[in-house]
Amino acid sequence: MPDFSHIQLYPLASADIHALLAFELENRAYFETWVAARTPSYYSLDAIAAIIEQAQRERQQDISHQYLAKLDGQIVGRVNLTAVTRPYFNKAQLGYRVGEKFGGRGFATRIVALLLEEAFGKLDLWRLETTIQPQNLGSIAVMQRNGFNQYGRAEKAMLFQQEWSDLLYFERRNEKRDI
Repeated sequence: MPDFSHIQLYPLASADIHALLAFELENRAYFETWVAARTPSYYSLDAIAAIIEQAQRERQQDISHQYLAKLDGQIVGRVNLTAVTRPYFNKAQLGYRVGEKFGGRGFATRIVALLLEEAFGKLDLWRLETTIQPQNLGSIAVMQRNGFNQYGRAEKAMLFQQEWSDLLYFERRNEKRDI
């Protein structure tokens, strides 16, 4: 069992450009089994630099918050909060990806737990939502282990790899905010 006490989340930073590109290239085929393929132009230093700059701007504007999950300096995954909606709702959409060699070993569960601490602590969000394809049993388990509940299902909601896929909707509320 890996020592998860050393995993930390870091906002995307310019210093990570080379490591992030290497991580994305190494895991490209693996990620594309679950998410839409990125254009070939994504896999360049210029594109990664632009992504990091955009992430920094969006963080300052409280539009999204993107993090790298690192273990002893090595990127093991990415996790993000997008579509931040304030005021009244104080919610965000959660997404994550873990490198193939780290899959199935508890890293994703720990990374999402760390993000929950950030989201419900420093960022003072009240609700997180995420969508998962029903065949992605690993991600469903990660969400359930982190206290997310399924609240809906959309049939044939997404065309992915030339096939229609359902989507499951999950939520987690900040229990400290319940009245």
